[in-house]
Amino acid sequence: MKVAVIDDSPDIKEVVSICFQLRWSTCEIVSADNGEKGLKLIEQEDPDIIILDLGLPDMDGLQVLREIRQFSQTPVIILTVRDKDVEIAKALEAGADDYITKPFSHIELVARVQAVLRRAMGYTISDERPYSVGNFFFDFASNIFKVNDTEIKLTSIEIKLLNYLVRNEGRLLTHENLVSKIWGDSYVDARDMLRVHIQHLRQKLGDNSQPSKYIITEHGLGYRFQNNGN
Repeated sequence: MKVAVIDDSPDIKEVVSICFQLRWSTCEIVSADNGEKGLKLIEQEDPDIIILDLGLPDMDGLQVLREIRQFSQTPVIILTVRDKDVEIAKALEAGADDYITKPFSHIELVARVQAVLRRAMGYTISDERPYSVGNFFFDFASNIFKVNDTEIKLTSIEIKLLNYLVRNEGRLLTHENLVSKIWGDSYVDARDMLRVHIQHLRQKLGDNSQPSKYIITEHGLGYRFQNNGN
């Protein structure tokens, strides 16, 4: 799991990093201390979740959130000292997934993150056993994926796709189902975007044969994941 923290306070960034790494030891933390850097960071790093402060030195956090939502549906948790109901409402209306006021506890942050990721990804990330068949290994909690014991780096979209495909092994998943699950209902017609991500995922799986060995195309319908343990 990759976490982006956008906050100008070094102390807050350190505390958030410690909270995540205590709960998810393999997670990667990337950070920025202002809005402009934060937007570039998110585009470059493609994190799985974003922790965003509203009181940034160069631009208001709400504006950063609105700009994030123009190109990304990555879950965003607002972490700020602003505790008025109107501020909370504005953030949620702008696309935030949750809102935590400072000071905060480690337990609260972890619980909120788990809830947001559960809603966004459709599963619980805490104690599920990894999927391991043949040369495949995928840890649902840490998002570590290996082929032949070699770790393969996946983007957050690829992780979501692989996660959903693996969990539905052998089952046909329609284009509409996959697009809605990964990007939300507003992207139901984005088949070309899905096709590109499936192609990239196949390449990383080493699945370049025709027909594919693992991610099977059901023409005109969707995709199906199969793994015979080869």
